[in-house]
Amino acid sequence: MLTKRIIPCLDVRNGRVVKGVNFEGLRDIDDPVSLAKFYNDSGADELVFYDITASAEGRPLFSDALRAVATEVFIPLTVGGSINTLDDFDRVLKCGADKVSVNSGAIRNPNLIYHAAKRYGSQCVVLSMDVKRVDGSFHLFARGGRDDTGIDAIQWAKSGAENGAGEIVLNSIDTDGVRDGFDLEMLQAIGDVVSLPLIASGGAGCMEDFLTLFSLPCVDAGLAASIFHSQEVKINDLKMYLNKNGVPIRIVEEK
Repeated sequence: MLTKRIIPCLDVRNGRVVKGVNFEGLRDIDDPVSLAKFYNDSGADELVFYDITASAEGRPLFSDALRAVATEVFIPLTVGGSINTLDDFDRVLKCGADKVSVNSGAIRNPNLIYHAAKRYGSQCVVLSMDVKRVDGSFHLFARGGRDDTGIDAIQWAKSGAENGAGEIVLNSIDTDGVRDGFDLEMLQAIGDVVSLPLIASGGAGCMEDFLTLFSLPCVDAGLAASIFHSQEVKINDLKMYLNKNGVPIRIVEEK
């Protein structure tokens, strides 16, 4: 049985880690380099680095901040933000990323996933989806959750899998930062149509939320930010709790 993964997320704006609720009301949290080192030493299975305003501002991802973070982590690092071309993939990988997360760039050019998977391998291509309920349907949003594309999120997930994405990060805008649990209904809807590893994002408020999350067989990993940043939930404590409750999880000693 594959172990489940616990993944902290660094949402970076102007070189600082920030966090909001429902993708709004961002507040300053910390320096991304120090947080990256902290999570590397705290038992995280992977780390995600999002330059959350790069797409909306029409600029490249901050390479300097990424390089500094990459020097501090020895766990898989996924990076996203204004990934629009194969050159963007190449630049981010050369800065130290192990996997590249594509969102708005794939919406503008759906062939990007296919060509990136052909060049770098599916294991390198992460399809990140910002999804919100609109009139009873799951809609895909672009530009950091700002624009409703009108695209059906379930069909988009199927298309991404067919084009060669290696895994999917499902960001629920409805539950983001609310801390009332992951969006199980949305996750199950996507998990019903794809067999790729599925990473849940948005809504973690306590350790029990992760236990409930991993009751869904389709979910491979839980991603969270604020509860880890504040240390309300410590990653190693969470892993011990999950292990005690029968969830297969990798446990390492904290450094």
